[in-house]
Amino acid sequence: MSKLSHLDADGRARMVDVGDKAVTVRTATATARFVTTAEVIALVRADGLPKADVIATARIAGISGAKKTSELIPLCHQLALTSVTIDFEFEDAAILVTATAKTTGQTGVEMEALTAVAIAGLTLHDMTKAVDPDSVLGDIRVVAKSGGKSRAAVRPGTAAVIVASTSGAIGEREDTTGPRLASWLQGRGFAVDAVTIVADADVASELQRVLATAPAVIVTTGGTGMSPTDRTPEATKPLLDRELPGVAEAIRARGLANTPKAALSRGLAGTSGDTVIVNLPGSTGGVNDGVAVLDELLEHLVAQVAGGGAHE
Repeated sequence: MSKLSHLDADGRARMVDVGDKAVTVRTATATARFVTTAEVIALVRADGLPKADVIATARIAGISGAKKTSELIPLCHQLALTSVTIDFEFEDAAILVTATAKTTGQTGVEMEALTAVAIAGLTLHDMTKAVDPDSVLGDIRVVAKSGGKSRAAVRPGTAAVIVASTSGAIGEREDTTGPRLASWLQGRGFAVDAVTIVADADVASELQRVLATAPAVIVTTGGTGMSPTDRTPEATKPLLDRELPGVAEAIRARGLANTPKAALSRGLAGTSGDTVIVNLPGSTGGVNDGVAVLDELLEHLVAQVAGGGAHE
């Protein structure tokens, strides 16, 4: 069993010394579920409660909570947060709260993300308790984190493909996008570790698992749209040290030449350490559009990330 880091040899509480840790970009994403009634959900959606805008107030409260984490939890370090984002997703009788905290420092931001969703959720309760005093805030947990421990050296010439498809993961739909990407990557000279198919809810954990194996390239397909279950961009963003908005926009622009629906894709592109990560839509056409753009860019991009290649 691992030792508790906040206890010294005599069992006394202590603040962990992080002075020798590397300064790195660190992110964490946490979620919480505020369970209430369908009536409350309708009122919040319509801004029909007598108090101020519920969602806007909860968002501000959550951000404020993240900034005050070290004051609320005594053994937490004071962190200079560089970003805190909070999102709310409506379900039939619940609101899923998601917070991502980011810093550049010597310790992680999991507690800041957890505090953010907890305070945002408590604010939801405070502002809706007149209608539903029995609401429940729960399922508070970290769903993704990055940074900190030194990363494994990227394995040159390797790639992985992740397919985000709930129906595909349970065998209800045959996936064609993963094999298409694997074949294309192999044609570009990459050794493809695997093509994995996961439910949309599991894409964050799968991305972290694959990233830990240090491939040079990770391409995801699916989960980039506006369906309530589409969470691939949200799973990807906390992992990125640097975004490549031009790549993502070029893929969307290519798709727009074929269908206006391409504008709805929220796919991201960027780097995590020396690994290139690109989100593609889940359709065959969307993957073909992405491949057409990456065909002209990927080799040069990977070379630049690895420290070589001309800077144009």
